[in-house]
Amino acid sequence: MPYNGGMMFDRITPIPQASVVPYRQRDGQLEFCLITSASGRRWGFPKGIIDPGETAEETALKEAEEEAGLHGRIDENPLGHYEYRKWGTVLSVTCYLMEVTAADDDWPEADFRGRRWCGAGEARQAIDRRELLDLLDAAVERIRIQELE
Repeated sequence: MPYNGGMMFDRITPIPQASVVPYRQRDGQLEFCLITSASGRRWGFPKGIIDPGETAEETALKEAEEEAGLHGRIDENPLGHYEYRKWGTVLSVTCYLMEVTAADDDWPEADFRGRRWCGAGEARQAIDRRELLDLLDAAVERIRIQELE
């Protein structure tokens, strides 16, 4: 069984994770928050394993705070879903759209994760994984629809 920080996983059942695509409106412009992976080599969105007893929404909010120092509201309807392989198993990610209401200057993982705000076009240039680009596109579309309502 793969081991991760005190948790054991079998190789058959996907490990559930939750993620957010954080955004804000600043000076009339839509901005998204990207963070670096723990290695610092790739840009993406906050995500983490759903601990027993936590909902996906709770985990998504917790990871946004721990990994990026972000606080806000999430849309309860998932933005999307994807799977990837790591630790010799499959991880299954449910992603939510998060409107950021506050950003801390210091946060638990600030020492090893970069954080940057950028427009959708710049975010597309920084992200190198198709599933994350699809989530970004879905976020832009959902925000546009919400603005029209």
